[in-house]
Amino acid sequence: MSRLFTTTLRLNLDKPEGRRAWEYLQNRDKGRYRSYSDAVIAAVNGYFDREARLAADPYLETREKEDEFLRRVLDTIKEGLKESGVGGLGALAALLQSGQTAQSPSADSMKNEDLDTAMDFINSL
Repeated sequence: MSRLFTTTLRLNLDKPEGRRAWEYLQNRDKGRYRSYSDAVIAAVNGYFDREARLAADPYLETREKEDEFLRRVLDTIKEGLKESGVGGLGALAALLQSGQTAQSPSADSMKNEDLDTAMDFINSL
């Protein structure tokens, strides 16, 4: 025997927050959320689960943002290498070296150190 709880959800469509919630419910992915109840349950559980994780780990949000930023950087680098028609780290090294201009010997050695550091970083991925 299943236990059901019924409640009423009131949304004031004259307020931006209420209007936005209504639009989310109207435009939900009906394959994933077959009913308003499914969508509301997912939203409530997701909200309170995240609140509990943030209370336990106040730096969680910052790490998530950093991780997302790094994923976007890596995706951009990978896409750039694909579009260049040449794959691998050799293409990245050639790209980095092609951006160098004629400079004094001390500046050249600094650029080589920078290239080595960049290659070490890329190899660590």
